[in-house]
Amino acid sequence: MAKLNGGKKKRLHNCMDVNVAIKYIRQHIELFGSEIYTFTDDTYNNEPNNHAIPHDSLNNFKASIENCEKCNLSLTRNKFVFGSGDPDADLMLIGEGPGKEEDSKGEPFVGQAGKLLDKILKAIGYVRYDNVFIANIVKCRPPENRNPLPSEIEKCTPYLKDQINLIKPKLIVALGKVAGQTLLNENMLIKEMRKKTHRYNSIPLIITYHPAALLRNPSLKLDVWGDFQYIRGFMKP
Repeated sequence: MAKLNGGKKKRLHNCMDVNVAIKYIRQHIELFGSEIYTFTDDTYNNEPNNHAIPHDSLNNFKASIENCEKCNLSLTRNKFVFGSGDPDADLMLIGEGPGKEEDSKGEPFVGQAGKLLDKILKAIGYVRYDNVFIANIVKCRPPENRNPLPSEIEKCTPYLKDQINLIKPKLIVALGKVAGQTLLNENMLIKEMRKKTHRYNSIPLIITYHPAALLRNPSLKLDVWGDFQYIRGFMKP
């Protein structure tokens, strides 16, 4: 094998840096357009969190609740959508409820909004199932994808609370107004909830737009990119 001297090593390293930068820029353009948008103010504070739970704990909890009939959503659902990902995840993403694709497959965020979320996660160096867990406020699809009713949320949030207690994430990200309002227990506009570090039972909580909102209104992508840059900075060791 040929050995590189110091100068050649440096040139090779610089070339690799350029290739990584080009890949990042192409990915950014695909997601957010041609404008590079960054924040220099670091609002979010990092906190250490070391944990490890038996994987069976979450599976056992899922088995104990997946036949839930506490509200009328159980009458219309196809599949109970518990959530999925790494049971030891540091990053937990929470949406409002399953849609048509999720109800069919029993997995969260598998439709068009989910595909966009996967791309956003990839842009900050994450993939679902690896240090990420994704769930929803309610586990069953509301008919016609309407917002879940307060009574439905009330029945389902204890399950979410138990999930969070088992996973012990380092950071929770609420996706959308319904998730943000539920976790904060406040009736606020999403623009009032964004760009702040909240707390959910002592766990840092950040709120951003739901990926489905970006599909309806692409101009929100720059705001979401800023939020996920904060998230990336927060999650750095």
